[in-house]
Amino acid sequence: MALLELYTKYNRVWIPDPEHVWKSAEILRDFQLGDNLLELLLEDGTEHGHPVDPSKPQLPPLRNPDILVGENDLTALSYLHEPAVLHNLKVRFVESRIIYTYCGIILVAVNPYKQLPLYGDAIIHAYSGQNMGDMDPHIFAVAEEAYKQMARNHKNQSIIVSGESGAGKTVSARYAMRYFAVVSKSGSKTRVEDKVLASNPVTEAIGNAKTTRNDNSSRFGKYTEIGFDRRYRIIGANMRTYLLEKSRVVFQADNERNYHIFYQLCSCAHLPEFTSLKLCSADQFQYTCTGGDTTIEGIDDKKDMEETRRTFSLLGLKEDFQADVFRVLAAILHLGNVEIRNSGEDKSSVSPSDPHLAVFCELLGVSSEGLVRWLCHRRIVLVAETVVKPVPKERAVNARDALAKQIYSHLFDCVINKINTALQVPGKQHAFIGVLDIYGFETFEINSFEQFCINYANEKLQQQFNLHVFKLEQEEYMKEDIPWTLIDFYDNQPVIDLIEAKMGILDLLDEECLFPQGTDKSWLQKLYNYLDTSSLFEKPRLSNEAFVIQHFADKVEYQCRGFLEKNRDTLYEELVEIMRVSKFPFLDNFFHEEEKKTGTSKGVKVRPARPGVKPANKQLRTSVGEKFRSSLSLLMETLNATTPHYVRCIKPNDEKLPFEYDSRRVVQQLRACGVLETIRISAQSYPSRWTYIEFYSRYSILMSHQEADSTDKKQTCKNVLQRLIQIPNQFKFGRTKIFFRAGQVAYLEKLRLDRLRGACVTIQKHVRGWSRRRKYLQIREAAIVLQQYIRGKRTVRKTVSAETLKRGWAAVVIQRHWRGYCMRQIYQIITLAAVTIQAFTRGWIARKRYKMMMKEHKALVLQKYARAWLARRRFQTMRRLVLNVQLSYRVQQLRKKIEEQGKENRGLVERLTSLANTHSQTMDRLQGVEAQLGKSASQKASLEAREKKVKEDAFLTISQLQKEIEVLTLEKQNLGKRFETSTKEAKESFDQITRNLLDEKENETRLRKIAENNTEIQRHDHEKEVQALKEEIKRLKEERVTLHRKLEEGVQVNSDLQEQVIQLTKHVKVIPELRRDLNNLQNQRNNMDRKMKHQSEQARAKINEITRRLLGDVVEEEVLQGLTPDVSEEIVELEDILAAFEGLHKATRILENHQREHRESYETQLQGLQLKMDYLKNENSKLQHLFQEKSSVNDNIRQEVSRLSSENSVIPELKLQVSELKRQKEELEVHVEEQNRELAEKTEEITNILQRKIEEESMQCRHFEEKAEELEELKRELQGQVEELEEENNHLTRQSLMLSEAKSKLREETSRLTAENMDFEEQLDQKDRLIKKLQTRIRSLETSQKAKQTSSPAIQKDYLGMLEYKREDEPRLIQNIILDLKPRGVVVNMIPGLPAYILFMCVRHADYLNDEDKLISLMNAIISAIKKVIMSHHKDFELLSFWLSNMYQLLNCLKQYSGEEEFMKPNTPRQKKNCLQNFDLSEHRQILSDLAIHIYHQFIMIMEKTLTPTIVPGMLEHESLQGISCMKPTGFRKRSNSIYEDSETYTISSIIQQLSVFHSTMIQHGMEQNLIKQAFKQLFFLVGATTLNNIMLRKDMCSCRKGMQIRCNISYLEEWLKEKELQSSNAIDTLRPLSQAAWLLQVNKSTDDDAKQITDMCTELSSVQIVKILNSYTPIDDFEKRVTSSFVRKVQSLPQDREGSTQLMMDTDYRFQVTFPFCPSSQALELLQVPNSLHLGFLTRI
Repeated sequence: MALLELYTKYNRVWIPDPEHVWKSAEILRDFQLGDNLLELLLEDGTEHGHPVDPSKPQLPPLRNPDILVGENDLTALSYLHEPAVLHNLKVRFVESRIIYTYCGIILVAVNPYKQLPLYGDAIIHAYSGQNMGDMDPHIFAVAEEAYKQMARNHKNQSIIVSGESGAGKTVSARYAMRYFAVVSKSGSKTRVEDKVLASNPVTEAIGNAKTTRNDNSSRFGKYTEIGFDRRYRIIGANMRTYLLEKSRVVFQADNERNYHIFYQLCSCAHLPEFTSLKLCSADQFQYTCTGGDTTIEGIDDKKDMEETRRTFSLLGLKEDFQADVFRVLAAILHLGNVEIRNSGEDKSSVSPSDPHLAVFCELLGVSSEGLVRWLCHRRIVLVAETVVKPVPKERAVNARDALAKQIYSHLFDCVINKINTALQVPGKQHAFIGVLDIYGFETFEINSFEQFCINYANEKLQQQFNLHVFKLEQEEYMKEDIPWTLIDFYDNQPVIDLIEAKMGILDLLDEECLFPQGTDKSWLQKLYNYLDTSSLFEKPRLSNEAFVIQHFADKVEYQCRGFLEKNRDTLYEELVEIMRVSKFPFLDNFFHEEEKKTGTSKGVKVRPARPGVKPANKQLRTSVGEKFRSSLSLLMETLNATTPHYVRCIKPNDEKLPFEYDSRRVVQQLRACGVLETIRISAQSYPSRWTYIEFYSRYSILMSHQEADSTDKKQTCKNVLQRLIQIPNQFKFGRTKIFFRAGQVAYLEKLRLDRLRGACVTIQKHVRGWSRRRKYLQIREAAIVLQQYIRGKRTVRKTVSAETLKRGWAAVVIQRHWRGYCMRQIYQIITLAAVTIQAFTRGWIARKRYKMMMKEHKALVLQKYARAWLARRRFQTMRRLVLNVQLSYRVQQLRKKIEEQGKENRGLVERLTSLANTHSQTMDRLQGVEAQLGKSASQKASLEAREKKVKEDAFLTISQLQKEIEVLTLEKQNLGKRFETSTKEAKESFDQITRNLLDEKENETRLRKIAENNTEIQRHDHEKEVQALKEEIKRLKEERVTLHRKLEEGVQVNSDLQEQVIQLTKHVKVIPELRRDLNNLQNQRNNMDRKMKHQSEQARAKINEITRRLLGDVVEEEVLQGLTPDVSEEIVELEDILAAFEGLHKATRILENHQREHRESYETQLQGLQLKMDYLKNENSKLQHLFQEKSSVNDNIRQEVSRLSSENSVIPELKLQVSELKRQKEELEVHVEEQNRELAEKTEEITNILQRKIEEESMQCRHFEEKAEELEELKRELQGQVEELEEENNHLTRQSLMLSEAKSKLREETSRLTAENMDFEEQLDQKDRLIKKLQTRIRSLETSQKAKQTSSPAIQKDYLGMLEYKREDEPRLIQNIILDLKPRGVVVNMIPGLPAYILFMCVRHADYLNDEDKLISLMNAIISAIKKVIMSHHKDFELLSFWLSNMYQLLNCLKQYSGEEEFMKPNTPRQKKNCLQNFDLSEHRQILSDLAIHIYHQFIMIMEKTLTPTIVPGMLEHESLQGISCMKPTGFRKRSNSIYEDSETYTISSIIQQLSVFHSTMIQHGMEQNLIKQAFKQLFFLVGATTLNNIMLRKDMCSCRKGMQIRCNISYLEEWLKEKELQSSNAIDTLRPLSQAAWLLQVNKSTDDDAKQITDMCTELSSVQIVKILNSYTPIDDFEKRVTSSFVRKVQSLPQDREGSTQLMMDTDYRFQVTFPFCPSSQALELLQVPNSLHLGFLTRI
């Protein structure tokens, strides 16, 4: 129905009112289209004419029916608009005294300004566990919803509490946290929930203050994260704060106060613990009396101080910390009273005798002289000097206030950090619920920087709120299958961009703060210049010191004065330095922590709009705006990662009167907090939503008799609604609800009211007529009676005589006696019957009581014996266990003792043996000491000669290094960008070595003094170790012989390699003959010159480009021109292409030569740096020479192989030889690597041995201290360049304590050399791969040329099983073959798995081209597209089956053609030829496998969801055996669906039919048989588990005949498996528990043998399930007997050793592990053709 038709007589509307915003009025006359006036009757009885524009009628909003007034949820109103919301809130708040109301997902909380009994523990428990909406709106309901969603969805939650100052945000947040603390007790001794609640008084004391709007206003934002463990109990909390109002510390407006803690502290100034603070009353301090009155009515600051101190202690903050906090607070108060006086022009001063100054310096431990100086002076650092300049009084006062604000800010952060530390308890947090208590949108007469930041934060929160509401609205429509149309909602992103984007307000503000001369007006002028074009930014007409921003709630005018100062938050560095040198550690930590934070900050980084100017001094720090933007960004990230719940607090009036409602103030807040935006979004679509049951129940009066008699109530609702509302788009039918446009419910209410009114009139008419008729009839009957009496009296008078009187009296006497006799007879009969009934009844009751007593007596006897038997059984079992434990413990103790005794014996034997060996070795050493001492003199002389030689070598090495450095510098300049990185690395490594040597020199100088003290001790040790060193020298000689032998073997290997190279050279001689054949072939292709010209030019250009890339920075331009042909020449012959390709190979060889030369020079440098001594130098040079020989051999082999590979691209006959050479090359490389590893190990061993020998010689030279001093002088002369040689000389005087360090240094050098050699090998491998890639591209070009040559119609095409596509056609390929492909239609007639084959053929082509980017892009696109299809069609069974089959086939193709041996065995020769050549897709196979598993689980879930409704009716309730009824006459329930849907009967045939549908779909899509078996095994498990669980819970199903029915149904399922050839799937095994349960229902259950048989047969059932079935067994007929309790006990006693689950119910959600076995396909890829219906014409078969 159109909305205009509702403006009829008696309907009510809302019209604007200046006082109450809106007022109600009643329509006096129906409004007709074209009327210019709407006649209304106001509530005060006056008539009012509302003007209406006839062309565009803008009618006032309609008022909701009275039935909808006072709804718990505002979105349930039929008319959703501002007056309806205001009126509903007013009715609930004023009349019903209800302060909470839902508005969709928002809880609107109106501050009552009165304590209400709504927050007790009983109410908390009443809301616990309830669904949101089941009970009245409450803050506890929101908290419970957040808690429940966290536990159910395992996702973090957030409760966002916002509103104006005084609206009750802090109280609401406090109650929410109290709810969590009550319902989720931690259960630990820490009582963390009490600490969470205790944090509120502390934060309110230091962060709340009295304002004109609120006596306890939070002057900061707070986000409290309450952490929960896996059992969802509170495990801790963390608090984050935002934008503390620091300016309140030094200034308060009228009727406002500073923070509560200052007044609490002053109220306790007389206490002994505070006397040292020298405090007085609050009205005597400048910082606490600025606002006027220092007290709050009804607030006792002294009691609040006691509560604050108590909560400090409860949080674990010790008395010392509290004393430090109060000390800092007192110092701030005294600082405010420091008097600053004028001292002339632009000068100021502070009296040194100021008492408050002395107290401040005493409390904080700072210097009064320095403080006085830098309060009144400022230091300016210039280029050449530093100037100290006095400042005027105003700036000195600002500096004092800035210091006070900074100290309080640090104190606030410190207390918050301490609270967070106290709220952290051991344990891992599983989830959290965040409670955000943040300021709402603010607008005052004068708005400054604080209001700007607050409104900026609200813009961000409003944007997040709008998006979340929009998302929930969309989810509701999708859930009900209602078509979703885009709703236009307010997007405040332009306002946010205006504030935070590049060249936005904050960006320009930070930029202006960087300039020392920047002012508020200059910044404002920039805003006018840059932002004047924005429609959201305005310049006031009457002011040049303000700007206006159009926020989402209202326009706000900001005064620019103070913006820069507040954003800078400037504090002079001199004052900071004074604070840092404080003797008060508590204060000292504040400013040192700030210094650390500024140096290593790791907060959220917000990209600035433009690169910032580097600050000139430390006064320029991160601005307040930037900090706030960063913290706000972090907050939004946190909120976006959680599920939000919204609480909007409303302030009903400014006078703080209880339950007073000011509509103007309320509507202003509703607009600002987003409630009306939620209403508007809901009203734009279908705001009213009724379930079918609710609609049927309420509007059944509008139905006809035929509609009311219908059993399908849902369809009845649809028919009635379509008949009543003719416009279809005014309502929509969902799955469970009916959606109405705004006003349609009111229209239905009007129709219902009209029907009721008409019915009332009809009823009144008939009742009144009946009443009149009845009265008439009564009067008529009375008249007739009167007439009868009158006529009778007349007749009696005429007929009465004496005889008639006697006869009449006699008749009366006779009647009396006869009636008495009859009554006596009746009484006697009744009495006799009653006595008889009583006798029989009393006898029956007595007999019944006797039988009951006998049964109880027997039961007591049975219980006595059973309990005694059980007690004895438990005692015997426990005794056996105790004996076993004792025995095992004693055995273990004996074994331990035996083992310990054996160890002691073995230790004694070993000790005796070692003592004997030591004795013999000692004797041998003593005999060799004399000979060794004789050799000492000769070794001394040789050592001196060696030292001289070392010095000479050192000087030569230095000169060589200098020359090499100069050569390297020249080469660095000539080399280009390609080798610049290598040179830098070499220089950096050399510098690193130099630095290491310098460090080692310092260490050696320090240790040298220690060595001199230990010389005498080392001398004695030397004599003892002489003999041991002699033996080690012998072993060294033996190992040297072994090493020489291995070197000879390496030489033999090199000779073998050289012979192989000679053989390869002989094969190359065939190349000229083959080239002549190629020239002959070229003459036959002259006809194709024109077609090949373009391709030849492209090939030449690519080769030239590659050559220049390789050598452009290495050789000169003339060499490049020699390697590449002239541009003017046209390459039209294959010989020219080969020549170009040979030039490419020459360029590659030149590059390799350059790289090898660079490497050799680098290795020479490293060899010169690593020479340690003469002997080690010779050994290492031999090993290096051997390594270089092998490297040169490898280089020669690579050159020959690369040359042969280049020839291989044009000579097909040499392909096998080249592959064989490659294999030999790989084997040789492996062999060389093994030799290198062995040589490295031997080098390390030799180095260690030689090091020990060096130390032996050094011990002999410790007597020559003069030589050591000469070496020290040489070290100073070398100046760090020969520090390594100095280290070796120093080693001559180093003690044995440095042995481990020397060994580690040598190992590092050896490992570094090995790593560098491996790096060079890797670089050569990279070049080889680059050459291979280029060769592959050349082959692809030749292949494409050959394909075009053979495209003649006379020659038959030979397809390679690949599909070529262009890179830009990849989205079309994915769109057509994946996204747009449907399981029905075209695909039904195709080859099963054809999409998988097509995709794989495209993958093969990308691999054939060796195009890695194209291949990765294609694979990623395939995976992403399939994920998208699965996500968008996750309920489509056919599509899931289709893509599961194709994913499995694609996996098989990737395995079959991967080239791996295990997958290639079943392949045909042609399939082996089609294997992938260049890339390993094993990682993508794993990703595809994971995706296939995901599809499989979704596929199973859809099948289970479809099959589940049919299981219980088909397997249990349906009687499949005709003639055998399993139901009792009465007492059994019948299944039915919802009360408004038709009940559908399912049978076993329904289950089989559904299974057949599943199977046929899988077969149609070509799903692998193994995968089908796994799927049906899972489905059969679901059937068995669901049926068995219902048997456990339904006693009416536990009967013998029901067991027969179940076994019959199982046989049907088994026959179906045989028919489908699925016997091998083991699906029937999953029905064993159900089959055994059915057998248990049928078997005899009376004797001991029956009990034993049950336990033997029911192996799949747990003992709990068996007992449950036996106890639930219900006889159907008289001949059946119930199972006795004794038999149940027998069964319970038998399965003692039964293993398995003890659960009564089976887990229907259990999933068998899915596997994807490899099944090779016999399909030939080259024979596949792409159907035209797939629209893949852009694919080309190769």
